[in-house]
Amino acid sequence: MDPNLLFWKSEGQSFFSRFKIWVNILDPTSLLSSDATIKRAHGLLRGGQKLDEWEETVTLSLSSVHADSGDVLPLMLRPAAFLSTSAPLVIASFLPHTNVKYALLWQFFLQSYQTRFTLANRNSSSEKSKTLSSRQLLLSAGTVCYATCAGSLPQIMIYKLGVSSEVIKAVLRTMLPIPLSAAVAFISVYTVRSEESQTGIKVFDSNENLVGLSKAAGQKAVKETALSRAALFGTTAAVPSLLITLLWRTRVIQKSSVLIAPLRYMSVAIGFGLMIPVSFSLFPQLGTIKKENVEKNLQEAACDGLLYYHRGL
Repeated sequence: MDPNLLFWKSEGQSFFSRFKIWVNILDPTSLLSSDATIKRAHGLLRGGQKLDEWEETVTLSLSSVHADSGDVLPLMLRPAAFLSTSAPLVIASFLPHTNVKYALLWQFFLQSYQTRFTLANRNSSSEKSKTLSSRQLLLSAGTVCYATCAGSLPQIMIYKLGVSSEVIKAVLRTMLPIPLSAAVAFISVYTVRSEESQTGIKVFDSNENLVGLSKAAGQKAVKETALSRAALFGTTAAVPSLLITLLWRTRVIQKSSVLIAPLRYMSVAIGFGLMIPVSFSLFPQLGTIKKENVEKNLQEAACDGLLYYHRGL
């Protein structure tokens, strides 16, 4: 079992401990480290050597190395780069665009990055090749196309259907994106990582011994990740609407309605930034599944009641 997973097993079983770890992992200064430094940190963690900078070594390894392959993640696809890369795209996707093509363009950029991030941080323990299969490529391309159109649905409805009512426009721009963003995020992750449910992922016993490949564990890992991503984007879409509804009652906003737009987009950025460590912490990175819930051949090989698997991100 990779040392990154062993760390999650010992330190990341409660929500608050995971949240604390993720706050450290998401520190963007880790992006400045070279690949050689990252590989050295991972090697030290694998060797179990405790140093004066042990916490920094662990954080660097967790933030930059894939737990299945042991390879250094591409710079822009590391968790520490998620906020700085996604936040501008998320804010732009919520803008009231004057043309449908601009809404589609920004959604395309956002969904392309989200799909690539999901692929880079998936569970790849059952894959023999480091290159993506043709099926994964087709699913990813289809997911980007579907998610781009679905994410732009409010703007498409307003301009293609000729909606003139300001009330309906407000509902389409503020209320519809909440369930829509959550649903799109959930389905995207579920589709992009569907191969894990079909081929299975590696599961380990409490002694870190490999038991085999489990489709049930793969389904559970994908579902948990999809739910966490839905919570991230659904909450991000809900925050500005709730905030504006509360602030609308204040005299300052009523007198200066021009403040609504900047407040809305500031709240999107802040809400998104705060929800990233929360959503990443909802489920353990080293997930568990009961022995009776996996395949029969694995039940016979398991030595205890719980099996462990890498959830991915």
